Amino acid sequence: MGTPKAVIFDVGRVLVEWDPRYLYERLIEDDQALEAFLANVVTKEWHFQHDAGRPFAETSAELSAQFPEHAALIQAWGPRFGETIPHAVPGMFELVRELDAAGVPLFAITNFSGEFWREWVPDYAELFDRFRDIVVSGDEKLVKPDPAIYALALRRFGLEGPDALFVDDSPANVEGANAAGIHGVLFTAAAAFRAELVRFGLL
Repeated sequence: MGTPKAVIFDVGRVLVEWDPRYLYERLIEDDQALEAFLANVVTKEWHFQHDAGRPFAETSAELSAQFPEHAALIQAWGPRFGETIPHAVPGMFELVRELDAAGVPLFAITNFSGEFWREWVPDYAELFDRFRDIVVSGDEKLVKPDPAIYALALRRFGLEGPDALFVDDSPANVEGANAAGIHGVLFTAAAAFRAELVRFGLL
């Protein structure tokens, strides 16, 4: 592999924290009821449909029909999705600014609902305005680790696989990037990732 000259970021749990618990702990006071709702109703498998491009209006109607007693809580997911993303991952915004100041081209591939992305991303314009392009899975109807999303991203970004360093918190997504010829790094914390950037000569 060649030496990377650009960085491709995942977004959720790499640049920003994400967990539905941040929203629903405000709406469900009983801890047991909260755990049951997260485990059985608004599951990660259900939400993955949004990342794959299904509209919230469809998925919420289906889920509300299945769990009518939770319809109001299910409906909160869409308009209050931003509350599932409470803040940046410590140290990562600073690292993005440092890379940008060093002239490193920045990109992202995120598994994210297109409709939720457009509602949420303006709140983080200071961060994402530094990115040259972002592939949003919900808009493309392709999700990581499908090889097609990496191929699409490389074409859009004007990169060959070895030109890029990709960081994600999911081992499967990192393996997908490696299979596409991209240098994949598993994210654990900003300090560890910064060490990888230094090792690759990007900082």
